Amino acid sequence: MAQINDPKIAFAYLRPACVLLTREPTISNVETLGAQLRDVNDATLQHLQEYVLFPLRFVLKVPGSKREGLVQAVAEAISYVLENSCVRSWDTLKDLLSELCLCICSPTDPGKPAATSEELKSAVLRCLDALLHAVYGDIVFRLFEPTMLPGLGATISLLLALGEQEKSRDIQTASLKCLQALTLQCDCTQDHVIPTMKERCILGRAMASFLPGITMALARIVTGDLRQGHGVTVRAIKVWSKTVGLVMEDTQLLNNESVEAPSPDLGRIGELVVLRTPDWVKNTSGRLAILLKKIISCTSAHQHWRVRLEIVALADNLLARCSQSLGECVGPLLETLVGAVNDEEPRVRKRCEVSLKEVSERGQKPSSGDGNNNRNTGQTFANILSENLHNLATSLPRLMRTSDDQKKLFILNVFLGYLKLLGPLVTMVLNSAAHLERISKALMQVLELNVMDVRIVEERTSASTVERTSESGSHDAYMVHGQRKHFLFFTDDKILSVLMEICRTLGYYGNMYLLVDHFLDLYRESSLYRKQAAMVLNEIVRGAAGIAVATQGSGSEREDQGCHDSHTQEDLKAAVVSVMEEYISLNNWHLATVSEETDRDGQEQELLSHQSRLLSISNSNFNNTNISPFQVVPSSFNTSSSSSSISSIHQLNSNIWQLCIQLEGIACFAQALGHNFHPLLMTSLYPMLEKAGDETVLVSQAALAAMSGISEACDYASLKELINENSDYLLNDVSLNLQRLSLHPQAPRVLTVMLAQSDSSLLPLVGDIVQDVLLALDLNYDHRAPLFCSVLHSLMKALVRWFPSSRGCTSKRERPNRASGDQEILNVRQFLLDYRRQKELAEAIGAEEEDTADPAVPPPVEADLDSEGPDVKAELPSHITITKDVMERCVHLLSDPKPRLRLKVLDMLELCVCVLSERENELLPMAHRCWPALLQRLTADEPLVVLRAFTVLCTLGECCGDFLRARVSKEVLPKLTSSLTRQAPISARAGPIYTHTLAHKLQLAVLQGLGSLCLRLDMGEADLDAVSEACLPYLSCRQPVRLQEASLMVFRHLIQVDPDAFWFLLNELHCPFCYTPPHPDLQPILLSGMGRPRDEYTDNILKLLKEFDSPAEEASQSLSRMAD
Repeated sequence: MAQINDPKIAFAYLRPACVLLTREPTISNVETLGAQLRDVNDATLQHLQEYVLFPLRFVLKVPGSKREGLVQAVAEAISYVLENSCVRSWDTLKDLLSELCLCICSPTDPGKPAATSEELKSAVLRCLDALLHAVYGDIVFRLFEPTMLPGLGATISLLLALGEQEKSRDIQTASLKCLQALTLQCDCTQDHVIPTMKERCILGRAMASFLPGITMALARIVTGDLRQGHGVTVRAIKVWSKTVGLVMEDTQLLNNESVEAPSPDLGRIGELVVLRTPDWVKNTSGRLAILLKKIISCTSAHQHWRVRLEIVALADNLLARCSQSLGECVGPLLETLVGAVNDEEPRVRKRCEVSLKEVSERGQKPSSGDGNNNRNTGQTFANILSENLHNLATSLPRLMRTSDDQKKLFILNVFLGYLKLLGPLVTMVLNSAAHLERISKALMQVLELNVMDVRIVEERTSASTVERTSESGSHDAYMVHGQRKHFLFFTDDKILSVLMEICRTLGYYGNMYLLVDHFLDLYRESSLYRKQAAMVLNEIVRGAAGIAVATQGSGSEREDQGCHDSHTQEDLKAAVVSVMEEYISLNNWHLATVSEETDRDGQEQELLSHQSRLLSISNSNFNNTNISPFQVVPSSFNTSSSSSSISSIHQLNSNIWQLCIQLEGIACFAQALGHNFHPLLMTSLYPMLEKAGDETVLVSQAALAAMSGISEACDYASLKELINENSDYLLNDVSLNLQRLSLHPQAPRVLTVMLAQSDSSLLPLVGDIVQDVLLALDLNYDHRAPLFCSVLHSLMKALVRWFPSSRGCTSKRERPNRASGDQEILNVRQFLLDYRRQKELAEAIGAEEEDTADPAVPPPVEADLDSEGPDVKAELPSHITITKDVMERCVHLLSDPKPRLRLKVLDMLELCVCVLSERENELLPMAHRCWPALLQRLTADEPLVVLRAFTVLCTLGECCGDFLRARVSKEVLPKLTSSLTRQAPISARAGPIYTHTLAHKLQLAVLQGLGSLCLRLDMGEADLDAVSEACLPYLSCRQPVRLQEASLMVFRHLIQVDPDAFWFLLNELHCPFCYTPPHPDLQPILLSGMGRPRDEYTDNILKLLKEFDSPAEEASQSLSRMAD
């Protein structure tokens, strides 16, 4: 249906509904009128506006209580009229504003909302918003005349109360939007009245009367319950910003009209008028600064990015319009912008950068024709930034101690933003000794580490750890055991990231030489600052190289861009050299990381202190030519230095973290210098290898990670290539230092790490050094045996890795398989014929041997011998020779009184057997040599050593085979079986806790290895019977589950040796079948296990019997063939 465009027709159409509504004010009549209004076009509705609004306003004016539904319907109808027409009458505007407010305000207090429904409040607020947008011309400014202040105040109070007290987010937002529209600063898409400068003065003067109430109420909304949602918070911040910007605008306050006295005719209303005098401005600025700081503290680190974006807009608006009147607020506002420079949301960051650029430009614009003013204002802006930076640095330690993590993050972002804003001017700021001292001390206090965690010093590394990292090969693998740094004043990793970026920014913009010298002085000044200063130095060098630095306006980080323009490679290299020299100096590199009280095998730690080194050098016996260069010189100061060398957990952890940070720093330097770091490898690689072999996991992993970073920075494919390419001078240093072991006790550790991280190409170079190590071990076995054994252990592991056995030291060699999974069905007739043939051969064995020689086969042609000399045994490969030498030492060290060393030697012995497994002629004599010592460890030692020795025995059995059969049968098996027999009743009666005991572990290890040992050595019948008798009790269901499983494994191996005998043995214990002879002439088969009730062994015996191939069918077929 087309809308009515003729006013006369529209009047006739609407008149009945208007008259009816006036007579009968009901909801249906209001809805009828509202429906008819939609049939009239906007121009016609404008002509009939007063006529249409009359019945609707009449309903609101009727005295007495009215139903909320009726008032809501009237408000919705009025909203439609106002949204589609303009209000040109001042009386209509004034009366409608008053009538609508009365609909939702309290009858006793117009400034407070009534207890009405949310639907009614929402409809009235929508109608108010439509009214304020429908005002046409300058009649709206009459609202702000002094005579209207009481009514305007009631409306503002009502809207603020709705925004603060309502629980509905929609009503809160709508009321704040109405308040924004009331000040003619609405930001919606509709057309608005744009006030002139004079009209803005009128607005500002009127709103000044209500500024305290508005700002305080809005501040309460902003800092209120987070559950109100970000939309309400954003709207409240926006209204606060617009209102303050309107009242405190600099251009208005310069106008004399802002301080004109009110007319005397106003009476008491004149008391509401506020004169914006300089004193009032100053006092108001101070009060607003308090509210502003409160708002900023609650919103600068808000979780929602729109709130952070709005607070940036607030700062930009007030700095642009009120920078002079709000003098006390400039600092917090600028701090807000600076803090958002590093916001995680790109839109906030971009908006902030634009605002800061405008602020900077405004600060540099001359306000007069003076040519020097440009320079002065620009300098003033830089001075403000530097002063704020100094003040923030002063309060930074306190704020980091007292604030939560979100606040700390914002504060540090502000700090970083100041540095970025200053840019190249950072150098000028740092030239001030006060600024540099304050900034550096703030960083020292904020970056203080928490070194009280006992787990750091407790965790130990081992060669296996280094092995695992070398096999994985990736950079991340070196940080498997790495532990994140724990700081005293913060826990969030984002805070640490910002702190490191601050340090990089200082290095990027600042004077590198000044910064390096200053922080090196702090590094030397006190051990309390050493770790923090090292962290800062590391990042300063990275920043000076332009690595991971986000400059102002770039929006993203600069990655690996090489040196900054102002820092040449020569400057950077000079700074790196000075810092590295300090890092790897004697006092800062050789720090105690292990307490003597807990390091039983680490006596070399005594030689790491500077005093003991000097004493060793000055010892008169050191110059004695009769003493070998490998002989350790005892220190005469041991007794007096023992008490001072016992470090507290606090000091040990501090040393560990200091070494880790210095190692990280060397990797940072390599990243900064790139190819130019190659010459520095000569001085840095060897010390890092020392730390890679450190006993503390954290230090070892940090060193490996640092070397991995160096290999990447210097374009080595891997850490292995880095070591191989530099192995010549590294091994030369190792060789020299081994000859001065008292001065360089960590030289063996370097060799250990090189062996673990390199490949077989290192073997030709390391041969002579191995002999040096063996000689040093021979001369210092009582002092340095654990240290040298660790080196030899790493050497043997490397040889096993470099020269893997084709069959493996734990794989079974081929042997006649007496029973296989697919064995043929027994043929009794063929069995008897074979038995007869074998018997005949045994009786005439000599003749058979002569007959077996085939004359047609020519004798083997012997190799041509050297006519000049006798047959010479071929020279052994170097790795075989080294292995034999090491194995020879193992024989002697197996009797060492220290259990830990015996365990280490047993590990070495097993590795030696693996390497020699390919050469039986070399292995068997060495096995004969080590047998007596190994037997002692098997039969007369601590349980843990016995456990390890049995593992070595199993490996020997796999590789030596029949050579050990008689020895094992005579000297080992009786003691093993008697031990198993003796422990069986104990384990059967024990509870669950028994599985954690050493006795259980020993039983389990023997059972797990005994079966394979018998199978490999092809033990005789008597030995097999002894083993089965000892293992049979472990088939009981009363035994621990793992012992039962291990016993089952023993019997599975024994079944492979003699399946028939053990089939009968098991059936004698429990026979699940009855075997019926296939012919009546055959004797019935009677087994002891037939008809026996179930007992504790039944379940496991049945498991073993099921592994035979259909035993009942097999026996029946065998008996039937015998009958044939």
